[in-house]
Amino acid sequence: MTLIVFDVDGTLIDSQHLIVAAQGLAFAEHGLPAPSRTESLSVVGLSLPQAFRRLVGDDGPVDGLSESYRRAFNLLRLDPTYEEPLFPGMEALLRRLHGRGDVRLGIATGKARRGVDRLIETHGWQGWFATTQSADDAPSKPDPAMLLQAMAETGATPETTVMIGDTSYDMAMAVSAGAAAIGVAWGYHPAGALFAAGAATVVESAEALGALFPEA
Repeated sequence: MTLIVFDVDGTLIDSQHLIVAAQGLAFAEHGLPAPSRTESLSVVGLSLPQAFRRLVGDDGPVDGLSESYRRAFNLLRLDPTYEEPLFPGMEALLRRLHGRGDVRLGIATGKARRGVDRLIETHGWQGWFATTQSADDAPSKPDPAMLLQAMAETGATPETTVMIGDTSYDMAMAVSAGAAAIGVAWGYHPAGALFAAGAATVVESAEALGALFPEA
């Protein structure tokens, strides 16, 4: 049985516009200049405190920015301008993998548990994932705890576990947990960074990703 664990932001859904806008509002609330788009997206995948620590340093208002970001994110989600569409082909791929008897699916994300639950409800994915790991459940990526917990919950081993993500944090987490690391090129970190962090391969499309998991 193969455990395939997916990151969310930048891998399953394209949330970049919402993330960048929410960060901008959070920084403005604290009288700070907003990070560039590149800087904003470079920390996607980390838990909020870890992300803001990367952006403003240990002496910055990390807790305040985290809380401001949560408020801004939840407010902006109500604005249809800031959609979070699924990346092309990912819905069909998840559906196909979910229907296989030799595969179990999981999620490992820097999102809070509430965000994970909302994602699953929005897309009708109830029962699709055997394990869901969030920022509320474990230390931030690239710590391997999320993947180790996912394996423990499903009875998987590192040899039968695959992590799929768009950031170097996803790849480093997989390597630390002893799992296979597969990068996707449509997310927020360049392919070179994914390979440097331990990706075995980086795919260009959902179809190419699906081809790595052929039917038995």
